[in-house]
Amino acid sequence: MATFGRSAAKRGAFILFEGCDRCGKTTQSSKLVEHLRATGIASELMKFPNRDTTIGKMIDQYLKSGQDLDDQTIHLLFSANRWEAMNDVREKLISGITIVVDRYAFSGVAFSVAKGLDLKWCQNPDVGLVQPDIVFLLDMPIEGTSERDGFGEERYEKRSMQEKVRELFLKMQEPSWKVLDARKSIEDLHSEIVKSSIETIGKCQKTPIKDGLWK
Repeated sequence: MATFGRSAAKRGAFILFEGCDRCGKTTQSSKLVEHLRATGIASELMKFPNRDTTIGKMIDQYLKSGQDLDDQTIHLLFSANRWEAMNDVREKLISGITIVVDRYAFSGVAFSVAKGLDLKWCQNPDVGLVQPDIVFLLDMPIEGTSERDGFGEERYEKRSMQEKVRELFLKMQEPSWKVLDARKSIEDLHSEIVKSSIETIGKCQKTPIKDGLWK
């Protein structure tokens, strides 16, 4: 594991939200950033894909079904979209800013493997990315997410696909993951997330940035 720039003692934490579509990631990641800022903890929200970059705009067109690409090509574009943000991620962490991220490489792998691609092949393009310090997997049966507003508006929001993705997320769990019941109320979930996040931020002040995802 490597550190970058200044002492790791003052670094920010990398907090990640993963889960199937419409499980509440955007709501909870936004609420967490609001809470951290209100308590004086510097934090920023990032979302992947970042649809504002040139690569991100191609991904956006694909997800909205306006452009077809083969599965390998779109997987590599998602990975490139993450890599183009890595310098910014590292610089912010080093400067003491906690980064709260909505989706990351685990989503990329889960969705591509669900389409039939090889697990190892899917992981390879993201080997070496900054690792999250904690991953909140918001989990609930697809019967519940499919009933939420907006489900079905984008390419991957099909029940059969989401069921495969959910199964893959649960299989990919690592020690840094916390699986949370996304059927709970917004406030109950938020309370759990805040508690674990504050603990993680405290631990990160004494540990280096985790560079080298899947190495």
